Amino acid sequence: MRWINTRPSRGAQLALTLLPFVLLIVAYTVGSAARLAENANDKLLPGFAGFADAIDRFAFVADPRTGQYLLWSDTGASLIRLFAGLGISTITALVIGMLIGMLPYLRALLSPFVAVISMVPPLALLPILFIAMGLGEASKIALIVIGVAPTMIRDLALKALELPREQIVKAETLGGSSWQIGLRVVLPQILPRLITCLRLQLGPAWLFLIAAEAISSDSGLGYRIFLVRRYLSMDIIFPYVVWITLLAVIMNYILDRIRIAVFPWSELEKQA
Repeated sequence: MRWINTRPSRGAQLALTLLPFVLLIVAYTVGSAARLAENANDKLLPGFAGFADAIDRFAFVADPRTGQYLLWSDTGASLIRLFAGLGISTITALVIGMLIGMLPYLRALLSPFVAVISMVPPLALLPILFIAMGLGEASKIALIVIGVAPTMIRDLALKALELPREQIVKAETLGGSSWQIGLRVVLPQILPRLITCLRLQLGPAWLFLIAAEAISSDSGLGYRIFLVRRYLSMDIIFPYVVWITLLAVIMNYILDRIRIAVFPWSELEKQA
């Protein structure tokens, strides 16, 4: 029997899913125990008790200076910036991507420009954004938009171009205008791809957000990580990194559930 044709059972699949995480935890536990045995005050690989203490101080004890629960206030600040950037990127990508995919004149005008813009390293533009837009929220949100919108536009334009030409011809035969074809033929078929594209851009969006917060901010998850790094506070940095990862995983899961619930036929296409 060929390996390519074998599939794990439900139990085996669950075990295989958990195995890398278990191995990672075991490896960290062994490494941490070894370092702490040599130096009880080691900061590089603190024990899980140190993590629990740091989480308690940042999540459940108010900061004496500001009166805020730092983990939650940092999370709120970062999520506001992230949602604003992704929201603007999603709307921009949907409109421009659909138009580029549908209209040859706009495709000739904008497609090469968007392709070039998508190749510009967004982090290289961060100093320019800070100079042009200041150190406030606008520059951080703009970095996310510049980082993810061009890629989303190109992806949606390609999806619109992949639609069978027969569908467009049939719609034209039935008297549909360009506006009607866009709304009733193209839009419903690229919306599932828009959600998938947004899921794929969650990682880059978090990267750009953390970079902007690290350089110039007074709140946010990235700001806190880079603030405590000078004290080698790995007991704070590790939980923050895990928390960011967990937030991204939850957002990815919710978006996928939305896609399946709103566009169930898109799941059938994946299985075909």
